[in-house]
Amino acid sequence: MTALVRYQAALLTRSQRWLAPVLLYAAFVVTGVGWGQPVLDSLGYAAAGLLPVTAWLVQLCATQEPPAARTVTAAAVGSPRAHLASLLAGLGCAGLLGALVIPVVLLVSRPAGADGSVRVATLSAGAAGLLATACCVLTGAAVGALCTRPLLRRRGWRLAGTVLLALSALVADGSPANTAVRGLVTGSRTGVVHLPVVPLAVAVVLAAAVAVLACRRAAA
Repeated sequence: MTALVRYQAALLTRSQRWLAPVLLYAAFVVTGVGWGQPVLDSLGYAAAGLLPVTAWLVQLCATQEPPAARTVTAAAVGSPRAHLASLLAGLGCAGLLGALVIPVVLLVSRPAGADGSVRVATLSAGAAGLLATACCVLTGAAVGALCTRPLLRRRGWRLAGTVLLALSALVADGSPANTAVRGLVTGSRTGVVHLPVVPLAVAVVLAAAVAVLACRRAAA
C-alpha cells in the first residue's frame, strides 16, 4: 500500500492539479484569518475550509489515472487496493495541508477568547485545532469518496453531489465536522477549550465505512 500511495501522490504532484484546491484554500485562510484574531475562532475557520478542499483532492486522486494505467494497476494489485490508495493519497495531501496551516494560525492569532478577557492556552488550542482539522479532513474524504468513481461517474453529478454534501457536512447538526468546528467557536466565547474526541471517532468510522463501500464497488 505504501508504494501505491506514493504512486498516486506522485501522479498528483506532477500533474499540478493540486494547485487549484491548495491555492483556493490558501486564499480562504489569508482572507479569513487575520493578525490578532481569537485563536479558537481562527482554527475553526481554517478547519472548516479544509473539508471541501479535501473532497476535491480525493476526487482528483481517484480520477487522475488514465484508463489504461488504471487497468494495469488494478490487474497488478486488484481494484480495491488501487482505489484505496487513491483515497489515502488525497486524504494524506489534505492532512499535510492542514498540519502546515495550524502553526501559522497559532502564530498570527491572539491566545484569548472572543471577548479578549479570558486567556486560551496555545498548546490546548493547537490540540483542539488539530483534532478539529482531522475531523474535517476525514469528513471531506468521505464526501469526496462518495461523489466520485465508482459510485458517481458523471462529472455533473459529482460536482453537484460534492457541493451539496460538503455544505451539509458543515452546517448539519450531528456531523462530526460541524460538531468539532462548533466546539471551537463555543470555546472561543467561553474561553474553555473543547477537544473533539467523540466527533473525531465518528469521523474515522464514517470515512472507513465510505472507503469500504467505494472499494467494494470498485471491485464489482
